[in-house]
Amino acid sequence: DVTKTKGTDFEEYFLRRELLMGIFEKGFEKPSPIQEASIPIALAGKNILARAKNGTGKTAAFSIPLLEKCQTSKRYIQGLILVPTRELALQTSAVVKAIGKHMNVQCMVSTGGTSLRDDIMRLYNPVHVLCGTPGRILDLANKGVADLSNCHMVVMDEADKLLSAEFQPIVEELIKFVPRERQILMYSATFPVTVKDFKHKYLPDAHEINLMDELTLKGVTQYYAFVEERQKVHCLNTLFSKLQINQAIIFCNSVTRVELLAKKITELGYSCFYIHARMMQSHRNRVFHDFRNGACRCLVSSDLFTRGIDIQSVNVVINFDFPKNSETYLHRIGRSGRFGHLGLAINLITYDDRFNLYRIESELGTEIQPIPSQIDEAIYT
Repeated sequence: DVTKTKGTDFEEYFLRRELLMGIFEKGFEKPSPIQEASIPIALAGKNILARAKNGTGKTAAFSIPLLEKCQTSKRYIQGLILVPTRELALQTSAVVKAIGKHMNVQCMVSTGGTSLRDDIMRLYNPVHVLCGTPGRILDLANKGVADLSNCHMVVMDEADKLLSAEFQPIVEELIKFVPRERQILMYSATFPVTVKDFKHKYLPDAHEINLMDELTLKGVTQYYAFVEERQKVHCLNTLFSKLQINQAIIFCNSVTRVELLAKKITELGYSCFYIHARMMQSHRNRVFHDFRNGACRCLVSSDLFTRGIDIQSVNVVINFDFPKNSETYLHRIGRSGRFGHLGLAINLITYDDRFNLYRIESELGTEIQPIPSQIDEAIYT
């Protein structure tokens, strides 16, 4: 996502030549918006609290300044990257290694669920950047194996998850091991109270960056229909025949259900595409692109849209499966405020979903009404 950049170049940050080589070889041509907003501030040594979603190049946004400040001639840990999961640790360290490949920088991944002994052995050799989950890294710090006394830069990626009840006390313990004059970079897609409290306590002067459009439910009329699981497809068929659908997105809670439902809809005689998280990114992009260009009226999807659907022609969203939490609901139904757009959201609710329905309604401060027998077309077309 490099569409909203001011047009700076990586060369303008006066980075080391070896680092620039790694950046260009990795295929980064120009800084993305989050990189443009973070890199100069981080290079200046300031704390950052940035709101950015995945897929925006945020890993490079913190890896580049971290690598620029790394002195590979020194043998100790200089950067700590905390992430909530092993997968994210592996992805992140792959980016760090790729960008830093001409710098001889040593980046080590350490997460629970793998051999502690191997990690301890690995730390006998130089490690400049330690990337992993809080619990395992705290173990290594407590044992005196991971020496963080010269680690002046701490990155917290997906900070909202790192500050959940299970991780927060561990993260706070870990911070005691790093020097007082440290720099903390926090990246998070959402800013719950925990993130705000942590910021006030540990980085009150942080430079704040917000690159996410706030999602809104303005202009979206929301209805629910109580159905039994086995009636859902029949109910959907009825909706198709009664509603004036320009384009519709239908959400399911699992990959298998997405594929099954898409097959069912095709059997009912409607053309339909589907996308889900297990498809190749290139395939997903193609399907989405064709759908956006109107190749088909109906898209069945799992939760991929982390930021509302900015397709003007989608006027109906159907939750074939009701989501478990309010954030997912907002991402499925919400529109970015720039568009403020008339639309209809219909939720198929089973007996087990009813508590989630009331909870999500109150958490989002919105109203989801029972579906009437006639829906006025003016509210969504």
